[in-house]
Amino acid sequence: MKSILLIGLGRLGEHIAIHLNQLGHEVMAIDQVEERVADILPFVTNAQIGDSTNIAFLESLGVRNFDVCIVTINNDFQSSLETTANLKELGAELVVSRAISDSHAKFLLRNGADEILYPEKQFAKWTAIRYASNHILDYIELDETHAIFEVSVPKEWINRSIGQIDIRKKYNINIMAVKRDGKMSMSITPETVLTEDITMLVLGEYKILQKCFHL
Repeated sequence: MKSILLIGLGRLGEHIAIHLNQLGHEVMAIDQVEERVADILPFVTNAQIGDSTNIAFLESLGVRNFDVCIVTINNDFQSSLETTANLKELGAELVVSRAISDSHAKFLLRNGADEILYPEKQFAKWTAIRYASNHILDYIELDETHAIFEVSVPKEWINRSIGQIDIRKKYNINIMAVKRDGKMSMSITPETVLTEDITMLVLGEYKILQKCFHL
C-alpha cells in the first residue's frame, strides 16, 4: 500500500482516485472546486479544497510523507508548472505530472517532474495501433523499442505447438501467456498448442512484432 497525493480532480484525476482506492492505496485528493472534492470523498482517504500553487498550502499537507505526488491539472498550464515546481521544492519523493502537449512536457520536466503522464498522446497511439490491424486486441509500450501485444493466432500457426513453430528462435519474440474466454494462462511450454479460440500475449521489439504479425 502506498500513500499518494493527487492534485486535480477532473475526469482523469477522478478515475485515478477511484482505481487507486480499488487497489487499496491511501489517497489524499486536492482540488479548488468544492463540488469535485465532495464527489471524490467516498473514494479517497481524505480530500481538501485548496490552491496547489500556494506553497504554504502544499507544505501544510506534508508532501514529503507521500510516496507519490500526481498532478493531473489539465486546463491551466501555469498552475500545472507551479504545482510541480512547488512539490519538488518541498521535497516530494516522486512527482508525476500530466502534460497536454510536447512543450508542456518539456517544461514540466525542467520544473521538477520525475515522470510525465500524457494520456491524450498515449491513447492516440494505442488507438492507432489497436484499430489499424485486425490482429491486435491490446498493446502496452514498455519503452521506445519494446512492447507487449495481445494478438490473435496467425492462421499458419493454428493447431501447431510453440515448439513446432520454434517461435523464440525463428522470430525472436516471447509468448508470455495465452487467453481463452477472458481467462489468462501463463503456463507456456514448447508443447502448448495454439488453437483458433485463444489470443497470445507476445513480448519483443516493436519492429519485429510489426513484421511478424503484419501490423
